[in-house]
Amino acid sequence: MTTTRAITTAGASSRIRDRVRSRPGLVITLTIISVLLVLPIALLIITALKTPEQLSTTDFIWFPIPPAFENFVLAVTEQPFFVYAANSFFLSSISGVLTTFFSALVGYGFARLRGPGKNFLFGVLISMMLVPGIVTLIPTYLLFARIGLVGTYWPWVLWAIAGSPFLIFLYRQFFAGLPRELEEAATLDGCSRFGIFMRIFIPMSKPIIVTVFVLSFTGVWGDFITPNLLLNYDNTTLAVALTTGYVNDQGFPLNNLIAAASILYVIPMIIVFIFAQRSYVAGFSTSGIK
Repeated sequence: MTTTRAITTAGASSRIRDRVRSRPGLVITLTIISVLLVLPIALLIITALKTPEQLSTTDFIWFPIPPAFENFVLAVTEQPFFVYAANSFFLSSISGVLTTFFSALVGYGFARLRGPGKNFLFGVLISMMLVPGIVTLIPTYLLFARIGLVGTYWPWVLWAIAGSPFLIFLYRQFFAGLPRELEEAATLDGCSRFGIFMRIFIPMSKPIIVTVFVLSFTGVWGDFITPNLLLNYDNTTLAVALTTGYVNDQGFPLNNLIAAASILYVIPMIIVFIFAQRSYVAGFSTSGIK
């Protein structure tokens, strides 16, 4: 079996090399696109390793010698970096868990239950996916200000309980593809609808659950506008703190510290994706349009 797998792998590699040789224009195009995608990250790392003097010079320095690794230390000591990181982690985790569960519950209803007006409500759900979030931001702020929730994390809890239209759609597509025989057998055994959801559908939904949680978590972690509008500076998230906390005595931004803090800021997201990438990809591949 190992020999057969090795032969198959060698054959696939040979076919890839033949395609690469026969399409030099495609290779050049993909190389240019890859360089353009990597260039901003490379510039961010270079900026994070520069001293203030190297940043202020008119001559661009591609790689500072020696690199100023102390910028990463200053990035976490110049302001309470880990306090804001903890705020972001707490808010992202709470929102991710609640959004994952309640979106699954609504998606299960759309996929497996029957009732009057279900198709109409699903159409409303799809139409909500077309509305940009920035359009409803100001009315949402006025609503939360009127009921006294500005400056707290409760808006994110309420949003999570309401679910996300796109994530509900993903769940609905996934649940619609599961065989109905499992449902019928559980019903004959006396299992309730909620019991079927918890005991059958949730255990079978690991790929889509991981996918939804990653999307929810990263969406809140990377959000800047909403925390900046609804939270105070003492309980705000790391995304907001990065843009306002690193300034010199004259009030000008310290770009090298901002770059260093930004690199530290994305590390948790990279770790989350590394551990969840297999289920993340499988979740999208098994929730296609049916």
